[in-house]
Amino acid sequence: MELINNTPNVPAAVGPYSQAVKQGFFLFCSGQIPIDPAAGKIVAQDVEGQAKQVLANIRALLESQGLKMKDVVKATVFLQSMADFPKVNPLYEAAFEGHKPARSTVAVAGLPLGALIEIEVIAALG
Repeated sequence: MELINNTPNVPAAVGPYSQAVKQGFFLFCSGQIPIDPAAGKIVAQDVEGQAKQVLANIRALLESQGLKMKDVVKATVFLQSMADFPKVNPLYEAAFEGHKPARSTVAVAGLPLGALIEIEVIAALG
């Protein structure tokens, strides 16, 4: 097992966990919230802006390991409000460029730092 931490262009973990873990043939990525890595905080206030930042963080984490969005096999989307589903879905679809990994989307009572969205992914290593 290999723990992935301190990845460039990806926000640092906000708790006692790794950004990702390599195990076997998979990369298990911790949930990404919309922290802008340059600012070190959530900048976007709307769900669209936050979704774009989350997806950019995921892309940067995958790329740091030589992977692409097409390598994702499973995604879980956590939304503060299910009313945001139709706003997030087209941004998610665009980020994956036609690739359609298995996915779950759930509404939650709250997310870290007041985020409106969090996404975690599992990617195949090859």
